[in-house]
Amino acid sequence: MSKVAARPSLGYALVVSAASMFILNAGVSRVAMRSGIDPGAFTTIRITGAACVFALLALCFRRSALRPPTGSAIWLIGAYGLIGVAALQLTYNIAINRLPLGIALLIEYLAPVLVILWVRFVRKETVHRRMWGAIVLSLLGLALVAQVGSGVSLDTVGVVAALLAAVSFATYFLLGEHNVGFTDPLRIMLWSFIVAAVVMNVVWPPWHVEGLGHTTTLLGNLDGISLPVWVLVGWVIVMGTVTPFFAQLAALQHLPATVVTVVAMLEPVGATALGWAWFNESLDAFQVVGGLLVIAGIGLAQSARRGQAAAPLPPP
Repeated sequence: MSKVAARPSLGYALVVSAASMFILNAGVSRVAMRSGIDPGAFTTIRITGAACVFALLALCFRRSALRPPTGSAIWLIGAYGLIGVAALQLTYNIAINRLPLGIALLIEYLAPVLVILWVRFVRKETVHRRMWGAIVLSLLGLALVAQVGSGVSLDTVGVVAALLAAVSFATYFLLGEHNVGFTDPLRIMLWSFIVAAVVMNVVWPPWHVEGLGHTTTLLGNLDGISLPVWVLVGWVIVMGTVTPFFAQLAALQHLPATVVTVVAMLEPVGATALGWAWFNESLDAFQVVGGLLVIAGIGLAQSARRGQAAAPLPPP
């Protein structure tokens, strides 16, 4: 991306728009999967479709992005594709299909907490003492959200998927601190999605998927509205993946990465609101307090590393 004059107001508009699209994408993705598409096959379709759109954009506007990675960049782009795209998307889709949207996103967004644990105990880097506060707040908040000890149990597969999504998210975050040898974000996204698409088509081919031409209701409070499944899938690819990715990248031309990351915390909050407004999901008072504690812990985690500029978290 060429250097442009910073316009903070435009940057905020872009990152809020990206977060809003990712929030809405959670609801649209859930409807598409509950129409009968297996989460694994749905993930393959989403990643493959996004890879095709990125390739088309590169072909039309920046053909240099079509050059494949070389040298050590091959391994990092491969890791991005396998973990930051394929694993993250698959576990995220399973989580939002089986858990309340807000809870799924809160668990996934524990990634910054996992990052500071990694850099402190594996890399032996110095971190601020507020790290411990971040961990305590996050764990206490999760205990309240999950209603530990109250006899209420969340879907086990969904919780495991959300935790794996957090691990994938944190791994992507850590990989993003390395120089992948590319200066073009489109090239990074294109080849990461190509790697993920190849892997997912081998592991979870979508060829047996039926019903893309059928219509489905939008469930919950929108149950009276029906749309073709292919329209929902197309929205997820274009407006739920490609467009918000680019909006967040564009925002980084106008705002510091730390600011973009903090504003991205709108996602778990917005997902909770969406779950309530669309799917009649609700949190009791203790869960609301727990969610606020988790978000506070995430914010502390983002600022706990010393001497490092926080890179933006990739969107789910």
